[in-house]
Amino acid sequence: MTKFLLKGGWAMWPILFCSIISLSIILERLFKFRKVRFNSTAFLSQMEDSVMAGRIDKAAHRYQRNGNFSDKLCRLIIENYRSPVREKEILYENFISVQTRELGKNIRALGIIGQIAPLLGLLGTVSGMIKVFLSIEKVGGPVNVGTLAGGIWEALLTTAAGLTIAIPTLIVYYHLEGRLEDFSLKIKEAISHLDILLSRRELRENKK
Repeated sequence: MTKFLLKGGWAMWPILFCSIISLSIILERLFKFRKVRFNSTAFLSQMEDSVMAGRIDKAAHRYQRNGNFSDKLCRLIIENYRSPVREKEILYENFISVQTRELGKNIRALGIIGQIAPLLGLLGTVSGMIKVFLSIEKVGGPVNVGTLAGGIWEALLTTAAGLTIAIPTLIVYYHLEGRLEDFSLKIKEAISHLDILLSRRELRENKK
């Protein structure tokens, strides 16, 4: 590993730095996504049972004691479903924005690394090739093929390193982007469904 770093030249070091940052972000974000995993189907099923059974106040009290994502979402809807429509829209939009922004933290950095790493590799290769041809010019005569080939493969190391970092980084980046979008859609679906359910229950009770 150290041998390749040294032979690849200066560009290998920023590429190595990018790989460390990329791996750190990937591990941290995967852990975060796992921590806030949201099963909208199970959540709505549980809340529908509570609403239909008339235990919404009891459910609200239970959710007030907890601090995970589902509890925050439930508490938000229960406490505000009687509010004016425009006020609810603003509250719900702000909640979704805060949650997705928190979950998507540093994901954009993966996209940047995925684009920069191969460019750094290409820059290192170009720089290395320039040195090779400068050496050939200085010799001014027949060039040893082995020496020439050695200089070229050392220059190409940086391109290979950059692509090796960029490909998995971009794969994970688009994967996390998709999960973030799916997470946001599930929140919107849950909010809309539960808000309508609670509003209908309120109307039925007022008609009695």
